[in-house]
Amino acid sequence: MCSMKPAVIVIDMVKESLDSSHPELITPFARAIVPAINRLTEEARKRSIPVIFSTDSFLEGDFIFKGRMKERSIRGTEGAEVTDLLVQAPTDIWLPKRRFSAFFKTDLDQTLRLYGVDTVAVTGITTHWCVLSTVLDALANDFAAFFIEDGCASHKAEIHENVLNCFRRNPLDPLLQVMTVDEFLQKLD
Repeated sequence: MCSMKPAVIVIDMVKESLDSSHPELITPFARAIVPAINRLTEEARKRSIPVIFSTDSFLEGDFIFKGRMKERSIRGTEGAEVTDLLVQAPTDIWLPKRRFSAFFKTDLDQTLRLYGVDTVAVTGITTHWCVLSTVLDALANDFAAFFIEDGCASHKAEIHENVLNCFRRNPLDPLLQVMTVDEFLQKLD
């Protein structure tokens, strides 16, 4: 039996990015990882592993929109909700966030500690931005962190691969690892 106590974190898989009638560059890549995320979250729930959906939830006129990013995922709108393509359960946690990392100014750290979690398996979009920020902040908060490579995506496959390649062989292994859904599930068995 595995001694780690993991949680699965799903980043920014919102209706606006996956279900929009005006698809974003990431939309086809985000849709492609849905089956892997659903498989992972289903297996996690069977093992009583917490599943946390952390999603963009910006305010109108938010500081974040002073750059080139258009206003999107506005708190309280349907577009900022978790996509219906992902299976959700009543035991799952929905954690809206106003910045890139699921840890920044949220109660994620406290929630993980409540459940006795010591390791996070991070999925979602975008590998090079919000997933990466969350993985690095997990380490900064003393949690082991896994990029679930077939459960993450960027708007270009090369960007996704380049980010993961930076971390495949790193001095923090085994605290920081890149693995597939299957490899993660094998670690649990």
